[in-house]
Amino acid sequence: MKRIKTEQAVGHVLCHDLTQIIPGQYKGARFRKGHIVTAEDIPVLLAMGKEHLYVWQMQEGIVHENDAAARLCALCRGEHMRAGDVREGKIELFAEIDGLFQVDSARLRAVNAMEELMIATRHGNVPVHAGDKLCGTRIIPLVIEEEKLRAAEAAAGPAPLLRLLPYRLRTAAVITTGSEVLSGRIADKFTPVLKEKLAQYGISVIFHAYSGDGKARIAELIAAARDSGAELILCTGGMSVDPDDNTPGAIRMSGAQIVTYGAPVLPGAMFLLGYFDDGTPVMGLPGCVMYAKTTVFDLALPRVAAGVRMVREDFIAMGEGGLCLGCEDCRWPVCPFGK
Repeated sequence: MKRIKTEQAVGHVLCHDLTQIIPGQYKGARFRKGHIVTAEDIPVLLAMGKEHLYVWQMQEGIVHENDAAARLCALCRGEHMRAGDVREGKIELFAEIDGLFQVDSARLRAVNAMEELMIATRHGNVPVHAGDKLCGTRIIPLVIEEEKLRAAEAAAGPAPLLRLLPYRLRTAAVITTGSEVLSGRIADKFTPVLKEKLAQYGISVIFHAYSGDGKARIAELIAAARDSGAELILCTGGMSVDPDDNTPGAIRMSGAQIVTYGAPVLPGAMFLLGYFDDGTPVMGLPGCVMYAKTTVFDLALPRVAAGVRMVREDFIAMGEGGLCLGCEDCRWPVCPFGK
């Protein structure tokens, strides 16, 4: 660093915080370490009694923390994201829409393996709302070598590290299985829960039917649901291994290709997901979705709603973090479940 006259400091980087005291009103850091002095700052600095300043001697090939944070932010930023102002050498990204947030974990790790820089994100594959914070970027020292930033940019590659996908599906069909519901012996408490969860993603139910327990009847109603134009088909109940639980067999009979029947998630181990040839997803939902606050359905629904075609490996990966702790005050997705 070097000592220069304040009037000559425009464009230079401060080496330390500068405190301003206004008796009875304010005492605190008026200018932070790393601040780049502007012409408008000069009168303020002189009024603070700062006739000389200690500033960094910038060299070719050295990048200031503000500029470095902006370059790291550019590696992350995908569509539907906005960058905040640089503050104390840090830039944050925020969601502009409701949608599914995704992280390219492998490339993020490759960037964070570089020394003297960092990118911190929220977990991927979770729903976010407009205004939610997505990530923060900064370097560790005040300045960094250009070559280190270039190495990080090479590790990240040309595509953004982060994606925010808008929800695409708008309509759903619900087929409520079980002779006890069809006969009216018990009330249908499943469908209201589903309608509430679907509405969170802008999906409305346009087809609803009670099937009873027979495979053929369930498969027939699945076909009717497809004819209705529903973009997502949900079959509730009848998902266990009991002999009279026919929903998985009926979904197979309907012609869907099964991605998974069973998931390493509790609650929700008996969950089923399949797709028809036209890409329409169909789910078999175990009874826990009706009464548990958060289940495997909540992990899969945001991805499906955003048009992401799930594969078996997606569910295999859910095993670590797939145990819901059953907190009395459920705060999902701000919790470890599914991560």
